[in-house]
Amino acid sequence: MSIALFTLGGTIAMAGVGPGERPVVTRLTGADLVAAVPGLAGLGAPLDVRDALAVPSADLSYRRLIDVVAAAAQAVTDGATGVVVTQGTDTLEETAFLADLIWPHAAPLVFTGAMRNPTLAGADGPANLLAAARVAASPDARDLGVLVAVNDQIHAARWVRKTHSTSTATFASPNAGPLGHLVEGRVRLLTRPPRRPALPPVDPARLDATRVALHTVTLDDDGWQLDGLAERRHGLVVAGFGVGHVPSALAPVLSALAEGIPVVLTSRTGAGAVLRHTYGAVGSETDLQRRGLLNGGLLDPYKALVLLRLLLAAGADRDAIAEAFARHG
Repeated sequence: MSIALFTLGGTIAMAGVGPGERPVVTRLTGADLVAAVPGLAGLGAPLDVRDALAVPSADLSYRRLIDVVAAAAQAVTDGATGVVVTQGTDTLEETAFLADLIWPHAAPLVFTGAMRNPTLAGADGPANLLAAARVAASPDARDLGVLVAVNDQIHAARWVRKTHSTSTATFASPNAGPLGHLVEGRVRLLTRPPRRPALPPVDPARLDATRVALHTVTLDDDGWQLDGLAERRHGLVVAGFGVGHVPSALAPVLSALAEGIPVVLTSRTGAGAVLRHTYGAVGSETDLQRRGLLNGGLLDPYKALVLLRLLLAAGADRDAIAEAFARHG
């Protein structure tokens, strides 16, 4: 039995062009990463290292991630106990959630990365890689879906968020907290949330052709940026104020869009749910749902966009989309 390690680049794999030189670029291989981590030999399972990509996380795409998840699934089918994916942290909250929506196995699929590159004092990549490998090797981490292991914490992909641009403690799950911790090298899971079934496979070509917009509502927003959106995009996620509110002037604009494409209402706050029937003014959550907007629940705007795009690419109709958001949100 082994742990499959897929490397995708990012800060964890960056170094200067020459010794000590900056700015840094991706150039470390999976073998380089493993060589820098003391303690991997004590896992009890060898690492099967696969250099899948070497790009900043901003250059990852749905198709690339689906290919990685497919390769990870094949590794499990071939006998791997679990899988670790290293990548840049900028998009990790979205890529891990995308993977969680389509991961079919009980075996752990664990994402990790780093905030400090290896040229800096206190680089966190080696510790995070070791933690992720320990989680992937742990029987206790089975059947939890996709996980994120960073800073000796274990997060569910569906809840984790990047909350700070530079801190090594950037990843948090504001609505639920971490599922567990690494304590003296041991995986300690404190809770086991029920797992959602994986979504049906999506044709990559159809996914490439499916595009969803995100509009963050701001003070005095009249929606001019949304003009003609239904002709350019297949769906829209709205990041509203607070519990799901928008200016009254924006409500009819969103109402008109919802007649042609699915429009999902989320909160821009970073934590908490969109309400359903508390406020009744024009532009409130009750008013917007009456106008045809779908409630995103606890999903933040970025995760809602991932889910909506996968659903639309699979040909889901409005009722199926509403049901999926009720289940995942």
